Amino acid sequence: MIEGLSHVTFVCRDIERMGEILTGVLGAREVYASGEASHSVAPEKFFLAGDVWIAVVEGESLAARTYNHVAFKVRDEDLDGCLDRIRALGLDVKPPRPRVAGEGRSIYFHDDDNHLFELHTGTLAERLEAYATLAEAGR
Repeated sequence: MIEGLSHVTFVCRDIERMGEILTGVLGAREVYASGEASHSVAPEKFFLAGDVWIAVVEGESLAARTYNHVAFKVRDEDLDGCLDRIRALGLDVKPPRPRVAGEGRSIYFHDDDNHLFELHTGTLAERLEAYATLAEAGR
């Protein structure tokens, strides 16, 4: 049975640039760099963002942008500062999708390799409550 999320891996042309994004936007800290040693399929770095292990492996960018994404939980009061850091790194910020009142706020942005990230202030419980309220109101 699954115990939880082990890690998230991003394949990137430039693992140094992805490191700047992870440390600069998510406040992640680098905990490993393979350097010349390769124990995996290519040079790699590991980061911790909160309790989330993020692996970055050197390789080809995604061919296209899609809505497939990873969402990281952030506090509402930190969201505007995150947006400032995202823009300072020259990343492509996407308009947010329409929201239901009470489900939280989000920032969506693409990195240089077409990965889509979301920074989200809400929780699953809040979203389900917001959706239930809509259902009760017949919407």
